[in-house]
Amino acid sequence: MYTIIDVETTGLRPTDDKITEIAIYKHDGESVVDSFHSLVNPECYISDRITQITGITNDMVANAPKFYEIAKDILAITEGTVFVAHNAHFDYGFVREEFKALGYKFTRKTLCTVRVSRKVFPGLPSYSLAKLCKHFKIQLTNHHRASADALATVEVFEKLLEKNSSKLTKNVVETEIKAKNLPPKINLDEYQALPEATGVYYFHNEEGDIIYIGKSINIKKRVGSHFTQNLNNRKSIDFKSQVAGISYELTGSELLALLLESDEIKRHHPKFNRAQRRTRYFWGIYTRHHRNGYLGLYAARLETEPNKTPLTMCGSGHTAREILYSKVREYQLCMKLCGLYQTKTSCFDYQIKQCKGACIGEETPEDYNERVEEAIATFNRYSLRTFLVLGKGRNKNEQSIVVIEKGSYLGFGYVDKDLTIASFEEAKQYIKPYKDNLDVQKIIYGYLKQHKWSGVMEEKQEE
Repeated sequence: MYTIIDVETTGLRPTDDKITEIAIYKHDGESVVDSFHSLVNPECYISDRITQITGITNDMVANAPKFYEIAKDILAITEGTVFVAHNAHFDYGFVREEFKALGYKFTRKTLCTVRVSRKVFPGLPSYSLAKLCKHFKIQLTNHHRASADALATVEVFEKLLEKNSSKLTKNVVETEIKAKNLPPKINLDEYQALPEATGVYYFHNEEGDIIYIGKSINIKKRVGSHFTQNLNNRKSIDFKSQVAGISYELTGSELLALLLESDEIKRHHPKFNRAQRRTRYFWGIYTRHHRNGYLGLYAARLETEPNKTPLTMCGSGHTAREILYSKVREYQLCMKLCGLYQTKTSCFDYQIKQCKGACIGEETPEDYNERVEEAIATFNRYSLRTFLVLGKGRNKNEQSIVVIEKGSYLGFGYVDKDLTIASFEEAKQYIKPYKDNLDVQKIIYGYLKQHKWSGVMEEKQEE
């Protein structure tokens, strides 16, 4: 037994907006056997924009029953039925929210005629109610009124039954009921084909553009969770309505999934990704060797040092210089050698006994550089170490490899699990190069810290 339902509302958000009209047609799989229709007083103002769409005015609903007054009628007619609607997520969400406000949990199996139409009649240019009615020559008058739209949906539903009633009832309907939380443009087969493995997944719109990128150790489970959380807010509704395709790339390693996701987000700038969408770093802190043997630190815009990897990155020159000042104070470094004081003689700190005289050669490079190295180590650049991170591959015959050279991330790749990597230079030939940035540094450092540096292979130092 089915109930074909359409609601008109004051807006698009079930948590904020209200029902203004509801129409229900009970169907036994052959014909309509019962019906219910009513305007509803939403107990709030109907905007002019909504009136233009639906034709329902504030005067029309002023004396209409409030939802709680018709709630029992709705429960009675829908009891034991499948809730059918064109874009069922919308109509079901509003009915459920109205009952929730009354302290009642409304639960029905749902069936979306948009989704079933895509499966039973593939290849149509559009699956909107108006376009389907035009395609099937169904008369649709008074569009965006509940009774008219519900009756049109009844006829669409009957077309679906007529196409293959036995298979539709037994297979497609039951399948689509299970898929009720999926976006209308995604079918259950596409979702079921997703792997329960580690990697990066992509949501695409109808044009194929990437609108969201995520990562997970279980792609299928994570993708499903996107469509069962926060279903009623505006962003969720907009997001769900735009998702038309899902693709993925397996990484095997959780670390590689984190790194690939970060890089892909920066490359594609997906509409629904907020974090890491773009790098907001313009300045960096670098090291350099002065001609007299002293090691120096300095701040510069990233664009002026395209071939150097910064110790850290920040959004402004002011922030970069503040970081340098803190290192100068903490490690008694020279302001002149750190680019913070321009002079041909001693720096200002030397005059107030804060600098030990590296700026005028009074302190040896060896003593001074030791403190500079200590300061460099605090930037979490792995003390500029060179190492590999080995981990799981995409299958049992391979392992993943991440390459860090002098604290700089070079990229990742895969090698045969039984391969013995003889040297660091050999390891580099197996990787695909990726950009290094502060986000990547945080990902790698955080991951290694959490996993107690498991899988790390240090470069062998020559004796």
